[in-house]
Amino acid sequence: MNSYVPSVMSSIRTDGFDHQIDRLLDEALRAFGTSNNWAPACNVWENENGFYLQMALPGWEPKDITLEVTNQVLTVKGERTGDTSESQKYHLREIAEGQFTRLFRLPTFVDQNKASATHKHGLLTISFPKREEAKPRQIMIEGS
Repeated sequence: MNSYVPSVMSSIRTDGFDHQIDRLLDEALRAFGTSNNWAPACNVWENENGFYLQMALPGWEPKDITLEVTNQVLTVKGERTGDTSESQKYHLREIAEGQFTRLFRLPTFVDQNKASATHKHGLLTISFPKREEAKPRQIMIEGS
C-alpha cells in the first residue's frame, strides 16, 4: 500500500487486500459497539502543502464531533440525536443521526502537531500541513 494513500476503515477502498483488512477492522469495531451502519461521505486529498480530509456533516454542530490523532491514525467520532416525537410518521428518512466513527491512517509526511479543523456550510475540513523536509524543493546544478 502506498504511504500517501490513507487506509480508511469504512468506505474508501484502494485494492482487494486493503478491502479485506478494512472489513476485518470494521467487524472488530462493530463487535465492540463502536461502529454503526452509516458513515459520513468523505473526500481525502493532498497537494504540495498538505494533506486534507473533508467530511459531509450537514446540520451537525462542532460540539457533537470529536477529533483525535494517535499513532498516525485520525479518529473522527460524532453523535447526535434527532428531534423525533411519537406523533411523527416518517415516509422517508435519509438524514443520518446517531453515532459514527471513522478512522484514517495518516501519511508519515504530515505534521500532526500543526493540524487544524474547520466546520463550515456542513463540511468538516481537517488540514495537516506537510513537514518541511517532505515538501518538494529544487536543487541547483552547479556548472564549471
